[in-house]
Amino acid sequence: MSFPPRVAYFPDSFHEINGVAHTSREFEAFVRRRNLPFLCVRAGRRADRLQTEGALTTLELSRGPLSFGLEKDLSFDLVFFRHLPLIARTLRSFRPDLIHITGPSDFGMIGASLANHYHLPLVASWHTNVHEYAAKRSQKFLKVLPERQAMLAAEQIERSSLFASAQFYSMARVLFAPNEALCELLEDVTRRPCKLMQRGINTTQFSPQFRNRTPDDTAFVLGFVGRLSVEKNVALLVRIREQLLAAGISNFRFLIVGHGVQEPWLRQHLPNAEFPGVLHGEALSTAYANMDLFVFPSHTDTFGNVVLEALSSGVPAVVTPDGGPRYIVEEGKTGFVADDENFANTILHLIGDPEPHNQMRAAARAVALNASWDSVFDSVYEAYTLALA
Repeated sequence: MSFPPRVAYFPDSFHEINGVAHTSREFEAFVRRRNLPFLCVRAGRRADRLQTEGALTTLELSRGPLSFGLEKDLSFDLVFFRHLPLIARTLRSFRPDLIHITGPSDFGMIGASLANHYHLPLVASWHTNVHEYAAKRSQKFLKVLPERQAMLAAEQIERSSLFASAQFYSMARVLFAPNEALCELLEDVTRRPCKLMQRGINTTQFSPQFRNRTPDDTAFVLGFVGRLSVEKNVALLVRIREQLLAAGISNFRFLIVGHGVQEPWLRQHLPNAEFPGVLHGEALSTAYANMDLFVFPSHTDTFGNVVLEALSSGVPAVVTPDGGPRYIVEEGKTGFVADDENFANTILHLIGDPEPHNQMRAAARAVALNASWDSVFDSVYEAYTLALA
């Protein structure tokens, strides 16, 4: 074994707009800075292209016509194993000490298969609560059943999905997850050690300095960034609007960044909202900084990169008590943790008392300044030694 270890990384996603892709790009940037031996095998537009730059090797592979969409910008290739000869040759040439996958995707499955074939240690990151997503998305099909039966069916779908995921992840020697509760769950269902792999933030890219609202814009801006889909619980945004109006508050508006299948419904039921779509670069930084409060009603996120981006922009956040975002927000200091019924009451409290809100804006920025990607990936490399032992 070499030191530092030679790592072959098979991410589910790299160029897309999601947490796995964002983390993977930051991981590649980290190994570039450290000049670490690293092979990244990923999907991309540069079809079947192998490139070496210093200690970094990248292999981009195309997904073919038999791919089907998992999300608007994410697919699964049913005949991805056609790339196996090229990947195997690349792997043998690179001579990795271990293989790191990010989930049960086409890339993850081939990475796990090659780790088994070449007797290499396998480590795996858990980025998405697939079992919860499956239960949420099944609800529209279960509506034909009586309420009690639909609830029981959804619970069974969630249990079955978790069991299937656990069987896949148990092939790895070491697991990574973005929060402590999820690590405990994975250790319980896979009997494998799990280490924290949290997220960092670029505090230069996400900063209060991008705020450019005019002095006459006094509306309280409630922001959301992410996929507009059922598992993000975005329907709660409509209920929040109704509750604020019922309480006599009208000087507010929503700023909703992202795309998804529920966008048409949200546009219909949030007439005062801005929908700029998916934003990048300075446009995204400005959108964050122009928010007054980040409202994130998801119950299924394993970490919540967007919450950390909001805090770095000087925007406190309200999140649910489920999933990873509750570990990012410090109650009463950088935001609040609230169940669905109390989101609106929490927002009313902040709208009615500007001084605590200003203090929370400053505290949110201060907390984000202590979160770096280098510390995240240094911990990952420390955990690699456990897989290699």
